[in-house]
Parts: sequence; C-alpha cells; structure tokens
Amino acid sequence: MKSILIKDTTREERERIVAGSLAVCGGTCDFCNGCDNLGGGRIDEIYRPYIEGEKEITEINAEYRSGFVRG
Repeated sequence: MKSILIKDTTREERERIVAGSLAVCGGTCDFCNGCDNLGGGRIDEIYRPYIEGEKEITEINAEYRSGFVRG
C-alpha cells in the first residue's frame, strides 16, 4: 500500500483517498448517522485540512474521536 501521508501525496491523490474512503457509504452525509457522525455534517468537509495539506488523517481522526475538530 502506498503512503497516504501529505508529504507522499499530491492534492489530487488526497482528494481521491478521501472520496474512495467515503464511497463505502456513498458519501451522502447530510443528516446521516450511518457512521456515528450523528448528523454532524458532511464527513468530506472534516477531511478538508488533509486534502489541503494542512493536517494528516491521523490528526483529524484523533480530534474527531476526542470531540474536537478544528479546521
């Protein structure tokens, strides 16, 4: 498996990584509770800092689990 770290990917690859991960449920997150987001908004927007190269996925996931996500 290829690295998904920001330093090893382009913006376009990060977009595909996020989209591919969300394809499991269809990525229609508005008012959806399917992944325990509990209506918290679109999951793809939570990963925007990763796509933009600002935060690694592991950082975003840790913040999400702690109940604190900041863009």
